Amino acid sequence: MAEIRPFRAWRYNSSLTNQIQEFTSPLFDVVSQKQRDKLYQNPLNSIHLSVPLGENPAEDARKTLNKWIADGTIKQDDKPTIYVYYQYFSLPSLISKKKEYCRKGFVTMIKAYDWNENIILRHENTIPAAVNDRIELLEKTKLNVSPTHGLYGDNKFELEQYMDEAIKNPIYETEDYQGVREVFAKIDEPEIVEKFVNKIEDKKIVLADGHHRYESSMVYRQKCKAANPNHTGDELYNFHLMYLTNSNSNDLRILPTHRLLTDLELTEEQILEKLKEDFIIKPVENASDLNEMVWGKKWAFGLIFLDNAFKIRLKPEKWETMGWKFPDSVKNLDLTVLHYFFIEKIIGIKGKDQRKSTNIQFERNFTDCVTKVMKKEADLALITNAVTMKEVKEVCKSGFTMPQKSTYFYPKAICGFCFASVE
Repeated sequence: MAEIRPFRAWRYNSSLTNQIQEFTSPLFDVVSQKQRDKLYQNPLNSIHLSVPLGENPAEDARKTLNKWIADGTIKQDDKPTIYVYYQYFSLPSLISKKKEYCRKGFVTMIKAYDWNENIILRHENTIPAAVNDRIELLEKTKLNVSPTHGLYGDNKFELEQYMDEAIKNPIYETEDYQGVREVFAKIDEPEIVEKFVNKIEDKKIVLADGHHRYESSMVYRQKCKAANPNHTGDELYNFHLMYLTNSNSNDLRILPTHRLLTDLELTEEQILEKLKEDFIIKPVENASDLNEMVWGKKWAFGLIFLDNAFKIRLKPEKWETMGWKFPDSVKNLDLTVLHYFFIEKIIGIKGKDQRKSTNIQFERNFTDCVTKVMKKEADLALITNAVTMKEVKEVCKSGFTMPQKSTYFYPKAICGFCFASVE
């Protein structure tokens, strides 16, 4: 079902390998403005291709790319290659005992299938404006700069033996902004590459991260196909750069994304009064305790105001009153409960308007949630639990999607190890 192919990556000149940590960059939405500003100061950092600045950012990225090619900053590999990518990391003590995990995967080109082909499965909706920005960048540069993250299932773990062997001789090894050890290697022996292609060809792929970037490749493929009377389906514009990991691995981790609400018309007293209908409310003396108090408890959330904090939990009998017409795999989700019973029923933001609402913000760091409420940068914070891999798979199978920003697969793949041309 899923067609992948090895590719000849554009990579930083080998003379720059010992400086690779100076050229890599994290995804734009997981770092602070201060961190981004520092990245932009380095004229060779990959952020100038992934999230360019300027009045015409896509055109500026094209010029930067052409300059880097011309002066040898980046060079193209000689052989079609599968790139092995391992990430060694630890999690906060709340989530697990201190241990090192290793998420194993590989970077490849995969056909940018339409959603209705049911080969690449999404679990979140996209925001049109963000997709349009990515399409413009792709059209100008003809380059996939950072890989999205996809999941395939293989309970025999047949590819790991080849990846384990390749990673013994890394091209790059560095530590990212979160302390994750990033190791990158390559496999270009044709007979081994073929094993990867054959293993994936009967799989469906769950898109874990990068919905906007993937959809931009999907739309770009449609545009190129329509403009090419001799289209065969084999052209490079049909493909997209993706980091594939095994969903059966115990080292696959999902972290929660909390909600911040701003510019609300309701007072704290009014919100608490409305809460009584559907939620059990428990005052909490220290907001800092909420993360642990709701951890692992179904339909339980932390609610933080400027001066008060509460643990709230949906009354079990109220679940059946949900007015949204979704399958149970979606309705059962903590975040669906939160978005319906709190954000729609209490705050008054209808489900259809929530994706584009400026009143809803997202924050992955619990401490930052507390800080932003204390600084009056948000009216309140809603502390959530992480979804599980089982829930992600069930939602994908249903054909429906989760509320926006439901999953945070940790760690994120970084940008800068390799770039993939689509021409």
